[in-house]
Amino acid sequence: MSLNNRIDTVFAALKEQNRSALIPFLTIGDPSAAHSVEIIHELEKAGADLVELGVPYSDPLADGPVIQASSERALKNGVTLYDCLDVAKQARQEGSKMPFILFTYFNPVLQLGLELIFKRMQESDISGIIIPDLPYEEAAEVKAVAKKHEIHLIPLVAPTSKDRIAKIAGDASGFIYCVSSLGVTGARSEFHSGIHEFLASVRSATNLPIAIGFGISSREHVAMFEKVCEGVVVGSALVRQIGELGAGLQSDDPQVKADHLLQIRKFVAQLKQ
Repeated sequence: MSLNNRIDTVFAALKEQNRSALIPFLTIGDPSAAHSVEIIHELEKAGADLVELGVPYSDPLADGPVIQASSERALKNGVTLYDCLDVAKQARQEGSKMPFILFTYFNPVLQLGLELIFKRMQESDISGIIIPDLPYEEAAEVKAVAKKHEIHLIPLVAPTSKDRIAKIAGDASGFIYCVSSLGVTGARSEFHSGIHEFLASVRSATNLPIAIGFGISSREHVAMFEKVCEGVVVGSALVRQIGELGAGLQSDDPQVKADHLLQIRKFVAQLKQ
């Protein structure tokens, strides 16, 4: 895909700068869709390079308890896949430059229809999509529609992928999302024992950037991986922070709200220091 896709542009620029991308994840609609727009801007001010926009889902199989809880809160707010697309569109209209990557399970996409969803994604200037429960072997149709709309279908590869790594990575676009640990998302103190061998096997199978996620929650974790990966994803730790600050974010006092948004910005900024 050409450099017209923001993901390609950002990774090309970062390669010139010899640094890795910081890629935060947030659940759209927690604590509300309007707050998600404001949080996206704070993430960008903090130095985030790309952002994953998590679509709340009732049965998020790949997500641990923190993101599950955030999805439940967003669903109680009535947030839909369309609302997530609108959040992206509004953030872009308000000046956000980061590439947006939609993180959603396959059922919502299937229910609304591939052509319609990818058309709407393109209209919202979303550059990529991650569908964790869509196996590589069943992804051909989605990949074709995504390519038609100039959107990268970002594959997940895990240490358990083994013999499938070369096949998955060889057919990918955008970047490769490497899962750092066995199991679901969630902050953790230790990673899969063979993580560096795993990353080396992915590296040998592709010329694309590789990003790593699942369990990365601190500056120490980011530092551990930014030297060997082109991108580092921080999800549950940020989602927990947003959840803990939710009441303040919804305060009627503008100063209280501003202070809580600043705490989110500071949390993300320290991941890069």
